[in-house]
Amino acid sequence: MRSGQTRRAVTATASPLVDALGATSLSHAPVIESAGALVWRVRGERLQVQLVHRPRYDDWSWPKGKLEPGESLQAAAAREVAEETGKPVVLGLPLPGLQYLTPEGRVKRVHYWAARRARPQPDARPLAARHPVAPPSRAEVDKQAWLDVDEAARRLTRDADQGPLDALVEAHGAGRLETHVVVVVRHGKAVARGDWHGSEQGRPLTPLGHGQAAAAVPVLSAFGVDLAVSSRWERCATTIDPYVRAAGLRPEYSDNLGEAQHERSPARVAATVRELLESGRSSVLCTHRPVLPTVLDVLGQHSRRTVANVLPQRDPFLEPGEMLVAHAAATAKGPRVVAVEKVTPPVF
Repeated sequence: MRSGQTRRAVTATASPLVDALGATSLSHAPVIESAGALVWRVRGERLQVQLVHRPRYDDWSWPKGKLEPGESLQAAAAREVAEETGKPVVLGLPLPGLQYLTPEGRVKRVHYWAARRARPQPDARPLAARHPVAPPSRAEVDKQAWLDVDEAARRLTRDADQGPLDALVEAHGAGRLETHVVVVVRHGKAVARGDWHGSEQGRPLTPLGHGQAAAAVPVLSAFGVDLAVSSRWERCATTIDPYVRAAGLRPEYSDNLGEAQHERSPARVAATVRELLESGRSSVLCTHRPVLPTVLDVLGQHSRRTVANVLPQRDPFLEPGEMLVAHAAATAKGPRVVAVEKVTPPVF
């Protein structure tokens, strides 16, 4: 550890729907947000992870970096890993983060996810939705290494970096590391009912809602979403449209996910959610506030108890444009939601 740096690992797992790092105890100090990932693979039944070496600090650590203005944590994690390793990744489970005080007196917070290398064919569409990244700079990262987890623990320069690794190893041992996501999106901010004189099905997004739809693109791409399902109503279809276009997807629109049809037959919504959980593909489902209780009920039925207990319980469940990312693992008893996280679009 470098002199002048006080590091504190946050050892609790990334609590669903709660900022895993919590509030900084130094409320007066400027905060630097950064994000990265523990890229993993299995070779010969051995779990391996990728470390990078930074010549500036002469340290071995996880690939990570600062957020760009207006960037989400998830998008930053995927971008930074690609920039530092030269290979795109798909994010998986959220992992414990780190928080420490820099020598300049600023609080630095690092958010981590598990991640796997993106695959050329299965991940081609979500990769197409990402902006190009610069090739790795040897001034930033001059060496990379794939190591068995025990060797990686010994190679890490900072003890605090062990926390995310311990969580990764635990998830692997429990069969919860290989996951796909079902991203539940409440449509973006729409024109108020009182200000709209057309049909309810045709009520459109506001400029804010369009901004929220655009902000969802890098998040959905970071999680490798390659299947889009949406209510046919205008405000939902328009919310997923930027990602559908960027990724070149052929979306599935359903009247069953609209408010009126859901009121008549919530069982059809429940069946759609179950199908997405069972598909093994990473997907996005866009719907309306009155439909969310049914969606969340199905997720809860397929969740670990600790996850089910923290799913949204109160109306409105999600704010306009918010996303709930459900990480599902395949088990002998069917798909199991092993973690969830909420993503709030930036304020425009």
